[in-house]
Amino acid sequence: MNNLDDLDRGIVQCTQAGLPLVPRPYQQIADELGTTAENVMARLRRMLKTGVIRRIGAVPNHYALGFRGNGMSVWDVDDGLVAEYGRRIGELAFVSHAYRRPRHLPEWRYNLFAMVHGNDRAEVMDKVNRIAVMLGADSRAHEVLFSTRILKKTGLRIS
Repeated sequence: MNNLDDLDRGIVQCTQAGLPLVPRPYQQIADELGTTAENVMARLRRMLKTGVIRRIGAVPNHYALGFRGNGMSVWDVDDGLVAEYGRRIGELAFVSHAYRRPRHLPEWRYNLFAMVHGNDRAEVMDKVNRIAVMLGADSRAHEVLFSTRILKKTGLRIS
């Protein structure tokens, strides 16, 4: 974070709670900071490329969208297959995100996580079964951890 100049810090501060919900959010940020929308976007691309920020994306409230059965499916697959299966599972319309996590043997054997959304738990289980069919014998085990409450999601914060 030490390599950020004042403008980069301003961009992060203007976006850390989310992009402005206006037709031209980058222009609004640029106007606030005294620069151009093109410069804001170029700096965000650079911060993404260098790892200062990891992503720019929507963080929907699935409950507000009507999805009441949200479950994190966890999978035990060969480490060499996680990237490919994570990509394929992440492309499914009912999965918001899929990613690798380290195992913590012997207590926790799972290394592939995928958040599955549905109207209720039964629908989520049907969708998890579709993932199980996709993985076939490459899945040694899986579980579904259902959400019981909404956790506040926040990204990078600087003052």
